[in-house]
Amino acid sequence: MSKHLIDLQNISKSFGNHLVLDEMNLYIRENEFLTLLGPSGCGKTTTLRIIGGFENPDVGKVIFDGKDITRLAPNKRQLNTVFQKYALFTHMTIAENIAFGLRIKKKSKAYIDDKIKYALKLVNLEEYGSRYPESLSGGQQQRVAIARAIVNEPKVLLLDEPLGALDLKLRQDMQYELIRLKKELGITFVYVTHDQEEALTMSDTIVVMNQGYIQQIGTPEMIYNEPENAFVADFIGDSNIISSTMIQDELVEILGVKFPCVDKGFGENKPVDVVIRPEDVELTTDVEKGRIQGVVSHIIFKGVHYEMEVMANGFEWLVHSTSCFPVGEKVGINVDPFNIQIMNKPESEDEEAVGVEE
Repeated sequence: MSKHLIDLQNISKSFGNHLVLDEMNLYIRENEFLTLLGPSGCGKTTTLRIIGGFENPDVGKVIFDGKDITRLAPNKRQLNTVFQKYALFTHMTIAENIAFGLRIKKKSKAYIDDKIKYALKLVNLEEYGSRYPESLSGGQQQRVAIARAIVNEPKVLLLDEPLGALDLKLRQDMQYELIRLKKELGITFVYVTHDQEEALTMSDTIVVMNQGYIQQIGTPEMIYNEPENAFVADFIGDSNIISSTMIQDELVEILGVKFPCVDKGFGENKPVDVVIRPEDVELTTDVEKGRIQGVVSHIIFKGVHYEMEVMANGFEWLVHSTSCFPVGEKVGINVDPFNIQIMNKPESEDEEAVGVEE
């Protein structure tokens, strides 16, 4: 396993009376694509700005490659930041924009020309060096901003919602570009987004944040399939989250009906939350073969699948299926035991659940 390149130790940060980060601990490995994911105001951009040196923590340390850089100026750190607003210089050509940081560092003309050529090739803009920013599309401008950061050979690239201003198709294209760049360059990416699909597509590791706390850390598969609490389950994709009772190990009562499951250690007759993803709900027209019986109340065709709502035992189930069950049809509902995710009920509304992945 690669070493820890960045270590955030007990970081707290407030703006006025508003606590944005509360004793946050997080490490980032060398050559990792780590995404900070969460709703607006959760602390993800503040975390990025603290890593970049644009904000100082009130408490705590930022350790980079074994050295304390908490008070080091941004330009003294071995990292570069790409913001949502590309901030390209409109009076400079693309090549001059890319070379800007290198000129400040007083690199030789031959070195700079070499780097411009390399960076333009890397972001597939070889023919664009003599053009000006306004003649480029949003996606092309974003690639120039990334090229400008890359030529400085940072150990870490910080990206703050860099694709937020792009339309869906361009955004998807740029996601693949960033994955390719990360593989080719072998540098560490720290990425901020509130877009769950973006995080699932691109990341090695996702850090889900809410209200200044880390809710869960894990691979995209782990975050999606094994959410640690209802916030994560609800934030990452669609979910059926149902208040239930754990009867005993491997048996849970959902909406008055007993379902076998694979979870253990929750005690007997304990209140729990159950998470079932919409694609894991199995419908059958042989109503009696369903563990629960219901009626289809709503249907939308989504292209790859149908999205249906099924009213059963007083709960509106969200179901994704490639089979169409028309509105008004009576159906049976089944769920494979492996697809029933059991979670402890939080003791209070804002109880934090900190997931640590070693």
